[in-house]
Amino acid sequence: MREDKKISFIRRKFLKSFAVAAAALATLTKASSAVKDFDFDDFVQKNFREMTPQEIERMLKRLEKKYKEKYGKDFVVKATPPMENVEFGYALNLSKCIGCRQCVYACVKENNLSRKPHQIHYIRVMRFKTGPIDLEKSEHYYDAEQVPEKGYFYVPIQCQQCRKAPCVKACPIKATWTEKDGIVVVDYNWCIACRYCMAACPYRGRNFNWAEPYVPVEELNTNTHYLGNRPRMKNVVEKCTFCIQRSREGRYPACVEICPVGARKFGNLLDPNSEVRRIIETKRIFRLKEDLNTDPKFFYFFHS
Repeated sequence: MREDKKISFIRRKFLKSFAVAAAALATLTKASSAVKDFDFDDFVQKNFREMTPQEIERMLKRLEKKYKEKYGKDFVVKATPPMENVEFGYALNLSKCIGCRQCVYACVKENNLSRKPHQIHYIRVMRFKTGPIDLEKSEHYYDAEQVPEKGYFYVPIQCQQCRKAPCVKACPIKATWTEKDGIVVVDYNWCIACRYCMAACPYRGRNFNWAEPYVPVEELNTNTHYLGNRPRMKNVVEKCTFCIQRSREGRYPACVEICPVGARKFGNLLDPNSEVRRIIETKRIFRLKEDLNTDPKFFYFFHS
């Protein structure tokens, strides 16, 4: 038996045994809301990559029904597959970025990021004094009445969608992987909260839900993807997916669309005529921490 199949078999066997005990406990006591709200089907669900098309379809319908009951809104939960001959890449013009952080909050809204107990951000905009980049002296939470500020420049950082992603290698139960279009995803139902992926990521590109995520019902984005912005749960790791619910349908990620100065570029690295490919081939680009050999698909450049 292959090692990954063996891991999958052992995990499912353990979870089913545990789930039966939890379900029995839920029947006997109503004291704990965590036990009362226990979802057997979610708990014993197969890894997404092992599911048949029919199983995926049933699972998506079950989730839509579950979210309707929980939030009182009609959700669309998709599992749109990668497009053929597409590998997504990102380029960011640091000469244009003004540090307005509109990308940060567009991402929060689009991807149903938790607002409480603290607001989760997939994108961090770091402020530097003009001169050499020193990551140790950056400011993540600067307070500016007006941007851009004289004597400063800004470097947004998010998941770098690495081809050799350390987070993928670190996951002990294969709950995170790289899709054919280059997007690194997480199966939330399989995450066991070990946070090894967070420790392995050199870009701080992953976030952990220490508490039950909270999004006001009126602000929920109901157009979702199973591997992306569907409602998450407590004790799982989440991350940027290049807005998989948008990009796989030919749309820009929310951060690209909202940028008021056009600093963010996104497209197909395999298409020689795409804007992002042209930038890589004609501009002086750099990638963060290239010496780590993670091979990010997120490129930075300076140009007027």
